[in-house]
Amino acid sequence: MSAIFQIHNLAKLNWSTDANALNKYLFSQISAEIAEPTRIALIGASGQGKSTLLRIMALLDTPDEGDLLVNGKSFQHIPARQWRMTVTYVAQQAVMLPGSIEDNLRMVSKLHGQPYDVSLATELLEQLGLDYLDLGKVAEDCSGGEKQRISLIRSLLLRPEILLLDEITASLDINSTQKVEALLLNWHKQQGTTFIWVTHDLEQARRISNRTWMMDKGGLQEYSSDAFFNEPVANLAKRFVGSTEGSLH
Repeated sequence: MSAIFQIHNLAKLNWSTDANALNKYLFSQISAEIAEPTRIALIGASGQGKSTLLRIMALLDTPDEGDLLVNGKSFQHIPARQWRMTVTYVAQQAVMLPGSIEDNLRMVSKLHGQPYDVSLATELLEQLGLDYLDLGKVAEDCSGGEKQRISLIRSLLLRPEILLLDEITASLDINSTQKVEALLLNWHKQQGTTFIWVTHDLEQARRISNRTWMMDKGGLQEYSSDAFFNEPVANLAKRFVGSTEGSLH
């Protein structure tokens, strides 16, 4: 049986350097395998290429070397639209489509040829504390935090196998962040969805993950989260990430 997702020797050139520079790659020789549904925290200092890696995984950017496989099939042989139904990206800065909140919730399902599950949408809005919203409201008039959660719901309505989350709670308050974490942990348990979550908050990384990917010096190291967030590796994590938000106790 094929792994759910495989990364083989992935590399991305550093656009800010010339071909003769020593660090011509933003990252290179990135390899990983996801054999079963899991929860991954992707951490590392700013500028290591975490968001770029997620965007490549979602086929929103192209690798300069290497291959990506979902359920044993290379991205080179799967239409991008079909790929993104399986491997879905949620950006840090949510973008609303023209129209109402309901238009936004319906549109992604429509674009991908799937029926709109109104009962699931209603349930997700309630779980994320958005049930007070008038769905006829112009989506662009929503607050940043509302847009972020609406964007997440749009992606969940596709029921992807892999959910790529790019610092999706960075602009949310504590209460909304807790709701998002609880929803996604429960979604993983019920739906078997794998998520890869970029975060600079080490406490959040520890709460939401059972595996940790750390990007550093152009490479990727993989750990069990239980092992990673114990001394002395936790000290290494704090030094590489440089985060003061998620200090470990």
